[in-house]
Amino acid sequence: MRRNRGFTLLETLVALAILAIALVAALRSVGSTALAAAGLRERALADWVAQDRLAEYRASGAFPAPGRNEGRARQGHSAFVWRETISGTPNALFRRIDVRVFDGSGEQLSSATGFVSRPLR
Repeated sequence: MRRNRGFTLLETLVALAILAIALVAALRSVGSTALAAAGLRERALADWVAQDRLAEYRASGAFPAPGRNEGRARQGHSAFVWRETISGTPNALFRRIDVRVFDGSGEQLSSATGFVSRPLR
């Protein structure tokens, strides 16, 4: 009589357990990659908000007074809060503008620094 050769139940269960562990690890990896991509997207949008604030000063040609300003901006269906500090420099013809951008929970996502000059007369 000839015996059928095949896998035993124990061997099949061990193989399924190994496969299940590998799939769980792969899913966790994909999940963390998706979260990282979302975080990078938010930081890129926050960078644009900060750069937009600096570009507004350059485009307007205004020479802002030293102080602090705060506002809200939307970029890519996300809401951000920006805070800027305008300070003098050793050269009285220039102002330094530091912009920080935060998400809704108050976590800082981006910052940018720029300079504007007083228009010559």
